[in-house]
Amino acid sequence: MPLPLLRLACLAACLALSAAWAQPVPVRAEAVARGLQHPWGLAFLPEGRFLVTERPGRMRVVEADGRVGPPLEGLPAIAAGGQGGLLDVALDSGFAGNRTLYFCYAEPAADGRGNSTALARARLSEDRTRLTDLRVLFSQRPKYASSLHFGCRIVERMVGGQPDGTLFLTLGERSSRAADAQTLDNHHGKIVRVGKDGTVPRDNPFAARAGALPEIWSYGHRNLQGATLAPDGRLWTHEHGPRGGDEINLPQPGRNYGWPVITYGVNYSGTRVGDGITEQPGMEQPLHYWVPSIAPSGMAFLTSGRYGAAWQGSLFVGSLKFSRLHRLEFGPDGRLLREQPLLEDLGERIRDVRQGPDGLLYLLTDASDGRLLRLVPEV
Repeated sequence: MPLPLLRLACLAACLALSAAWAQPVPVRAEAVARGLQHPWGLAFLPEGRFLVTERPGRMRVVEADGRVGPPLEGLPAIAAGGQGGLLDVALDSGFAGNRTLYFCYAEPAADGRGNSTALARARLSEDRTRLTDLRVLFSQRPKYASSLHFGCRIVERMVGGQPDGTLFLTLGERSSRAADAQTLDNHHGKIVRVGKDGTVPRDNPFAARAGALPEIWSYGHRNLQGATLAPDGRLWTHEHGPRGGDEINLPQPGRNYGWPVITYGVNYSGTRVGDGITEQPGMEQPLHYWVPSIAPSGMAFLTSGRYGAAWQGSLFVGSLKFSRLHRLEFGPDGRLLREQPLLEDLGERIRDVRQGPDGLLYLLTDASDGRLLRLVPEV
Protein backbone atom coordinates (compact mmCIF):
# COMPACT_ATOMS: atom_id res chain seq x y z
CA MET A 1 0.00 0.00 0.00
CA PRO A 2 1.38 3.46 -0.83
CA LEU A 3 2.62 5.40 2.23
CA PRO A 4 -0.10 8.12 2.13
CA LEU A 5 -2.82 5.47 1.98
CA LEU A 6 -1.16 3.54 4.79
CA ARG A 7 -1.14 6.66 6.95
CA LEU A 8 -4.81 7.26 6.21
CA ALA A 9 -5.61 3.64 7.09
CA CYS A 10 -3.71 3.94 10.39
CA LEU A 11 -5.46 7.21 11.21
CA ALA A 12 -8.84 5.66 10.47
CA ALA A 13 -8.04 2.69 12.71
CA CYS A 14 -6.94 4.98 15.55
CA LEU A 15 -10.07 7.08 15.24
CA ALA A 16 -12.19 3.93 15.27
CA LEU A 17 -10.48 2.71 18.44
CA SER A 18 -10.91 6.10 20.12
CA ALA A 19 -14.58 6.18 19.16
CA ALA A 20 -15.09 2.66 20.49
CA TRP A 21 -13.42 3.55 23.78
CA ALA A 22 -15.43 6.75 24.13
CA GLN A 23 -18.67 4.85 23.60
CA PRO A 24 -20.01 4.61 27.17
CA VAL A 25 -20.83 1.25 28.69
CA PRO A 26 -24.47 1.66 29.74
CA VAL A 27 -24.73 1.25 33.52
CA ARG A 28 -27.03 2.37 36.30
CA ALA A 29 -26.34 2.89 39.99
CA GLU A 30 -28.77 0.69 41.88
CA ALA A 31 -29.31 1.35 45.59
CA VAL A 32 -28.64 -1.75 47.71
CA ALA A 33 -29.02 0.02 51.07
CA ARG A 34 -29.85 3.50 52.36
CA GLY A 35 -29.70 5.33 55.65
CA LEU A 36 -25.99 4.80 56.37
CA GLN A 37 -24.34 7.66 58.25
CA HIS A 38 -21.12 8.67 56.48
CA PRO A 39 -20.18 5.10 55.46
CA TRP A 40 -16.43 4.68 54.91
CA GLY A 41 -15.37 1.07 54.36
CA LEU A 42 -16.99 -1.94 52.71
CA ALA A 43 -16.34 -5.68 52.82
CA PHE A 44 -18.28 -8.64 51.41
CA LEU A 45 -19.61 -11.29 53.77
CA PRO A 46 -20.80 -14.75 52.71
CA GLU A 47 -24.36 -15.29 51.43
CA GLY A 48 -24.57 -11.88 49.79
CA ARG A 49 -24.25 -9.83 52.97
CA PHE A 50 -22.10 -6.72 53.38
CA LEU A 51 -20.06 -5.30 56.24
CA VAL A 52 -20.04 -1.49 56.36
CA THR A 53 -18.28 0.97 58.66
CA GLU A 54 -19.74 4.36 59.54
CA ARG A 55 -17.30 7.15 60.39
CA PRO A 56 -19.16 8.20 63.58
CA GLY A 57 -18.04 4.88 65.10
CA ARG A 58 -20.40 2.09 64.08
CA MET A 59 -20.04 -1.13 62.08
CA ARG A 60 -23.13 -2.74 60.59
CA VAL A 61 -24.12 -5.82 58.61
CA VAL A 62 -26.27 -5.10 55.57
CA GLU A 63 -28.41 -8.05 54.49
CA ALA A 64 -28.55 -9.18 50.86
CA ASP A 65 -32.00 -7.58 50.57
CA GLY A 66 -30.65 -4.20 51.77
CA ARG A 67 -31.86 -4.31 55.37
CA VAL A 68 -29.37 -2.45 57.58
CA GLY A 69 -28.65 -4.20 60.87
CA PRO A 70 -28.00 -2.60 64.27
CA PRO A 71 -24.46 -1.53 65.23
CA LEU A 72 -22.18 -4.42 66.14
CA GLU A 73 -21.07 -4.65 69.74
CA GLY A 74 -17.43 -4.92 70.78
CA LEU A 75 -15.73 -1.99 69.08
CA PRO A 76 -12.96 -0.15 70.97
CA ALA A 77 -13.05 3.52 71.97
CA ILE A 78 -13.02 5.65 68.80
CA ALA A 79 -12.13 9.34 68.39
CA ALA A 80 -14.98 10.33 66.08
CA GLY A 81 -14.86 13.90 64.80
CA GLY A 82 -13.78 15.77 61.71
CA GLN A 83 -12.17 13.23 59.39
CA GLY A 84 -11.59 10.80 62.25
CA GLY A 85 -13.70 7.88 63.34
CA LEU A 86 -14.23 4.28 62.27
CA LEU A 87 -12.72 4.02 58.81
CA ASP A 88 -11.68 1.01 56.70
CA VAL A 89 -12.54 -2.67 57.15
CA ALA A 90 -11.16 -5.79 55.43
CA LEU A 91 -11.89 -9.49 55.80
CA ASP A 92 -9.05 -11.91 56.32
CA SER A 93 -8.37 -14.13 53.31
CA GLY A 94 -9.29 -17.07 55.54
CA PHE A 95 -12.50 -15.49 56.84
CA ALA A 96 -14.65 -18.47 55.82
CA GLY A 97 -12.80 -20.58 58.36
CA ASN A 98 -11.62 -18.11 61.02
CA ARG A 99 -14.20 -15.26 60.85
CA THR A 100 -11.35 -12.78 61.29
CA LEU A 101 -11.52 -9.21 60.09
CA TYR A 102 -9.38 -6.10 60.36
CA PHE A 103 -10.42 -2.48 60.78
CA CYS A 104 -8.69 0.84 61.25
CA TYR A 105 -9.88 3.86 63.16
CA ALA A 106 -8.92 7.07 64.96
CA GLU A 107 -7.67 5.86 68.34
CA PRO A 108 -7.84 8.33 71.26
CA ALA A 109 -4.81 8.67 73.52
CA ALA A 110 -5.19 7.12 76.96
CA ASP A 111 -4.71 10.53 78.58
CA GLY A 112 -7.10 12.22 76.18
CA ARG A 113 -4.33 14.24 74.53
CA GLY A 114 -4.44 13.52 70.85
CA ASN A 115 -5.25 10.57 68.62
CA SER A 116 -3.78 8.50 65.82
CA THR A 117 -4.68 5.81 63.32
CA ALA A 118 -4.82 2.30 64.75
CA LEU A 119 -5.28 -1.15 63.20
CA ALA A 120 -7.22 -3.84 65.04
CA ARG A 121 -8.14 -7.48 64.53
CA ALA A 122 -11.35 -9.16 65.71
CA ARG A 123 -13.72 -12.04 64.96
CA LEU A 124 -17.29 -11.61 63.81
CA SER A 125 -19.67 -13.70 65.91
CA GLU A 126 -21.62 -16.46 64.20
CA ASP A 127 -24.86 -14.52 64.68
CA ARG A 128 -23.26 -11.37 63.23
CA THR A 129 -24.13 -9.19 66.23
CA ARG A 130 -20.74 -8.49 67.85
CA LEU A 131 -16.99 -8.51 67.55
CA THR A 132 -14.97 -10.79 69.80
CA ASP A 133 -11.29 -11.44 70.55
CA LEU A 134 -10.41 -7.81 69.83
CA ARG A 135 -6.70 -7.03 69.57
CA VAL A 136 -4.99 -3.81 68.51
CA LEU A 137 -2.18 -4.75 66.12
CA PHE A 138 -0.68 -1.33 65.46
CA SER A 139 -0.95 2.26 66.72
CA GLN A 140 0.47 5.18 64.76
CA ARG A 141 3.11 7.16 66.65
CA PRO A 142 3.10 9.82 67.88
CA LYS A 143 -0.43 10.69 68.95
CA TYR A 144 -1.39 14.19 67.83
CA ALA A 145 -4.33 16.47 68.61
CA SER A 146 -6.00 16.83 65.21
CA SER A 147 -9.14 15.68 63.42
CA LEU A 148 -7.46 15.64 60.00
CA HIS A 149 -5.65 13.24 57.65
CA PHE A 150 -5.84 9.74 59.11
CA GLY A 151 -5.34 7.87 55.83
CA CYS A 152 -6.52 4.39 56.81
CA ARG A 153 -6.87 1.81 54.04
CA ILE A 154 -6.05 -1.84 54.69
CA VAL A 155 -4.72 -4.33 52.13
CA GLU A 156 -3.66 -7.91 52.77
CA ARG A 157 -0.39 -8.54 50.98
CA MET A 158 -0.19 -11.35 48.42
CA VAL A 159 2.96 -12.97 47.06
CA GLY A 160 2.63 -15.35 44.15
CA GLY A 161 -1.13 -15.17 44.50
CA GLN A 162 -1.05 -16.33 48.13
CA PRO A 163 -1.36 -14.29 51.35
CA ASP A 164 2.04 -13.82 53.01
CA GLY A 165 0.65 -13.17 56.51
CA THR A 166 1.11 -9.40 56.47
CA LEU A 167 -1.03 -6.31 56.05
CA PHE A 168 -0.43 -2.89 54.51
CA LEU A 169 -1.95 0.13 56.26
CA THR A 170 -1.91 3.67 54.84
CA LEU A 171 -1.36 6.56 57.26
CA GLY A 172 -2.01 10.26 56.79
CA GLU A 173 0.55 12.91 57.71
CA ARG A 174 -1.94 14.59 60.12
CA SER A 175 -2.02 17.81 58.07
CA SER A 176 -0.02 20.34 60.11
CA ARG A 177 2.65 17.70 60.76
CA ALA A 178 3.51 17.56 57.04
CA ALA A 179 7.29 17.66 57.63
CA ASP A 180 7.04 14.40 59.57
CA ALA A 181 6.39 12.57 56.30
CA GLN A 182 10.10 13.01 55.44
CA THR A 183 11.54 11.53 58.64
CA LEU A 184 11.58 7.91 59.75
CA ASP A 185 11.19 8.41 63.49
CA ASN A 186 7.39 8.65 63.24
CA HIS A 187 4.48 7.06 61.36
CA HIS A 188 3.00 10.24 59.88
CA GLY A 189 2.64 10.18 56.09
CA LYS A 190 3.74 6.56 55.80
CA ILE A 191 2.61 3.18 54.55
CA VAL A 192 3.35 0.51 57.12
CA ARG A 193 3.48 -3.26 56.85
CA VAL A 194 2.81 -5.45 59.88
CA GLY A 195 2.10 -9.10 60.51
CA LYS A 196 -1.43 -10.29 61.16
CA ASP A 197 -0.30 -10.83 64.74
CA GLY A 198 1.08 -7.29 65.02
CA THR A 199 4.73 -8.27 64.69
CA VAL A 200 7.16 -6.48 62.38
CA PRO A 201 8.24 -8.47 59.29
CA ARG A 202 12.00 -8.90 59.33
CA ASP A 203 12.26 -8.00 55.65
CA ASN A 204 10.65 -4.58 56.08
CA PRO A 205 13.02 -2.00 54.54
CA PHE A 206 13.82 -0.17 57.79
CA ALA A 207 13.51 -3.05 60.25
CA ALA A 208 17.23 -2.98 61.06
CA ARG A 209 17.94 0.76 60.70
CA ALA A 210 18.71 2.62 63.91
CA GLY A 211 16.39 5.56 64.51
CA ALA A 212 13.74 4.38 62.05
CA LEU A 213 10.40 2.87 63.03
CA PRO A 214 10.50 -0.72 61.78
CA GLU A 215 6.91 -0.91 60.53
CA ILE A 216 7.54 1.66 57.75
CA TRP A 217 7.26 0.40 54.17
CA SER A 218 7.38 3.72 52.27
CA TYR A 219 7.30 7.39 53.23
CA GLY A 220 6.80 10.93 51.94
CA HIS A 221 3.04 10.50 51.56
CA ARG A 222 0.25 12.95 52.34
CA ASN A 223 -3.23 11.55 53.06
CA LEU A 224 -3.74 8.12 51.48
CA GLN A 225 -7.40 7.13 51.22
CA GLY A 226 -7.15 4.53 48.48
CA ALA A 227 -5.24 1.25 48.32
CA THR A 228 -5.71 -1.99 46.40
CA LEU A 229 -3.83 -4.86 44.84
CA ALA A 230 -3.49 -5.01 41.06
CA PRO A 231 -4.19 -8.33 39.33
CA ASP A 232 -0.43 -8.98 39.35
CA GLY A 233 -0.31 -8.57 43.14
CA ARG A 234 1.34 -5.14 43.27
CA LEU A 235 0.14 -2.55 45.76
CA TRP A 236 -1.39 0.60 44.25
CA THR A 237 -2.34 3.63 46.35
CA HIS A 238 -3.65 7.12 45.88
CA GLU A 239 -3.40 10.14 48.12
CA HIS A 240 -4.90 13.59 48.44
CA GLY A 241 -2.79 16.51 47.34
CA PRO A 242 -3.51 19.97 48.74
CA ARG A 243 -5.01 22.17 46.01
CA GLY A 244 -4.09 19.96 43.06
CA GLY A 245 -1.55 17.19 43.09
CA ASP A 246 -3.64 14.15 44.04
CA GLU A 247 -1.43 11.17 43.19
CA ILE A 248 -1.52 7.50 42.21
CA ASN A 249 1.59 5.61 43.29
CA LEU A 250 2.98 2.08 43.26
CA PRO A 251 4.72 2.16 46.65
CA GLN A 252 8.02 0.30 46.72
CA PRO A 253 9.81 -0.69 49.94
CA GLY A 254 12.01 2.06 51.34
CA ARG A 255 11.14 4.63 48.69
CA ASN A 256 10.42 8.32 49.34
CA TYR A 257 7.32 9.72 47.58
CA GLY A 258 8.21 13.34 48.14
CA TRP A 259 5.59 15.07 50.27
CA PRO A 260 5.94 17.93 51.18
CA VAL A 261 9.20 18.57 49.30
CA ILE A 262 7.83 17.85 45.83
CA THR A 263 4.22 18.09 44.72
CA TYR A 264 2.13 19.05 41.70
CA GLY A 265 -0.26 20.97 43.96
CA VAL A 266 -0.24 24.28 45.78
CA ASN A 267 -1.44 25.33 49.23
CA TYR A 268 -5.16 25.96 49.66
CA SER A 269 -4.33 29.69 49.73
CA GLY A 270 -2.76 29.39 46.27
CA THR A 271 0.80 29.83 47.52
CA ARG A 272 3.48 27.32 46.64
CA VAL A 273 4.26 24.34 48.85
CA GLY A 274 7.84 24.64 50.09
CA ASP A 275 10.08 25.58 47.16
CA GLY A 276 7.31 24.87 44.67
CA ILE A 277 9.22 22.06 42.95
CA THR A 278 7.90 18.86 41.36
CA GLU A 279 11.08 16.78 41.15
CA GLN A 280 14.11 16.06 43.29
CA PRO A 281 16.72 13.28 43.16
CA GLY A 282 15.90 10.41 45.50
CA MET A 283 12.17 11.10 45.42
CA GLU A 284 9.68 9.11 43.35
CA GLN A 285 7.38 10.55 40.69
CA PRO A 286 3.69 9.62 40.84
CA LEU A 287 2.36 7.25 38.23
CA HIS A 288 -0.45 9.75 37.65
CA TYR A 289 -1.58 13.02 39.24
CA TRP A 290 -4.64 15.24 39.06
CA VAL A 291 -4.72 19.01 38.70
CA PRO A 292 -7.22 20.18 39.79
CA SER A 293 -7.77 17.75 42.63
CA ILE A 294 -10.61 15.27 42.42
CA ALA A 295 -10.31 14.39 46.16
CA PRO A 296 -9.95 10.63 45.55
CA SER A 297 -11.23 8.00 47.94
CA GLY A 298 -11.50 4.26 47.42
CA MET A 299 -10.08 2.37 44.46
CA ALA A 300 -10.43 -1.03 42.85
CA PHE A 301 -9.29 -2.89 39.76
CA LEU A 302 -12.03 -4.55 37.75
CA THR A 303 -10.98 -8.09 36.91
CA SER A 304 -14.37 -9.45 35.88
CA GLY A 305 -15.98 -9.30 32.46
CA ARG A 306 -19.39 -8.26 33.79
CA TYR A 307 -19.23 -4.94 31.92
CA GLY A 308 -17.63 -6.29 28.78
CA ALA A 309 -14.04 -6.31 27.61
CA ALA A 310 -13.78 -2.50 27.41
CA TRP A 311 -13.73 -2.11 31.20
CA GLN A 312 -11.90 -5.27 32.19
CA GLY A 313 -8.53 -4.43 33.77
CA SER A 314 -9.44 -0.77 34.39
CA LEU A 315 -8.79 1.01 37.68
CA PHE A 316 -11.80 2.73 39.27
CA VAL A 317 -11.37 5.63 41.71
CA GLY A 318 -14.06 7.51 43.61
CA SER A 319 -14.14 11.31 43.67
CA LEU A 320 -15.37 13.16 46.74
CA LYS A 321 -14.98 16.61 45.19
CA PHE A 322 -16.77 16.00 41.90
CA SER A 323 -19.18 13.30 43.14
CA ARG A 324 -18.36 10.85 40.37
CA LEU A 325 -16.42 7.71 39.52
CA HIS A 326 -13.22 7.76 37.44
CA ARG A 327 -12.19 4.90 35.17
CA LEU A 328 -8.50 4.80 34.30
CA GLU A 329 -6.81 2.58 31.76
CA PHE A 330 -3.05 2.02 32.05
CA GLY A 331 -0.70 0.47 29.52
CA PRO A 332 1.71 -2.40 30.28
CA ASP A 333 4.44 0.17 30.98
CA GLY A 334 2.30 1.89 33.62
CA ARG A 335 1.52 4.90 31.45
CA LEU A 336 -1.99 6.28 31.67
CA LEU A 337 -3.72 5.74 28.34
CA ARG A 338 -7.19 7.08 29.02
CA GLU A 339 -9.38 8.45 31.80
CA GLN A 340 -13.16 8.56 31.77
CA PRO A 341 -15.48 10.20 34.33
CA LEU A 342 -18.60 8.17 35.11
CA LEU A 343 -21.84 8.76 37.06
CA GLU A 344 -21.51 12.51 36.64
CA ASP A 345 -25.17 13.03 37.51
CA LEU A 346 -24.94 10.98 40.73
CA GLY A 347 -24.59 14.05 42.95
CA GLU A 348 -23.08 12.10 45.87
CA ARG A 349 -19.53 11.96 47.19
CA ILE A 350 -18.03 8.53 46.52
CA ARG A 351 -16.10 7.26 49.53
CA ASP A 352 -15.31 3.64 48.67
CA VAL A 353 -15.11 1.48 45.54
CA ARG A 354 -14.95 -2.33 45.56
CA GLN A 355 -15.42 -5.23 43.17
CA GLY A 356 -17.86 -7.70 44.67
CA PRO A 357 -17.79 -11.51 44.55
CA ASP A 358 -20.35 -11.27 41.74
CA GLY A 359 -17.89 -9.29 39.62
CA LEU A 360 -19.90 -6.05 39.87
CA LEU A 361 -18.66 -2.73 41.26
CA TYR A 362 -20.04 -1.45 44.57
CA LEU A 363 -19.80 2.09 45.91
CA LEU A 364 -20.35 3.84 49.23
CA THR A 365 -21.56 7.44 49.18
CA ASP A 366 -20.40 9.78 51.92
CA ALA A 367 -23.41 11.55 53.43
CA SER A 368 -25.49 11.62 56.59
CA ASP A 369 -27.95 9.52 54.57
CA GLY A 370 -25.30 7.56 52.68
CA ARG A 371 -25.99 4.69 50.32
CA LEU A 372 -24.49 1.40 49.25
CA LEU A 373 -24.75 1.27 45.47
CA ARG A 374 -24.34 -1.52 42.94
CA LEU A 375 -23.24 -0.58 39.41
CA VAL A 376 -25.45 -2.64 37.10
CA PRO A 377 -24.71 -3.07 33.38
CA GLU A 378 -27.68 -2.21 31.16
CA VAL A 379 -27.31 -5.03 28.66
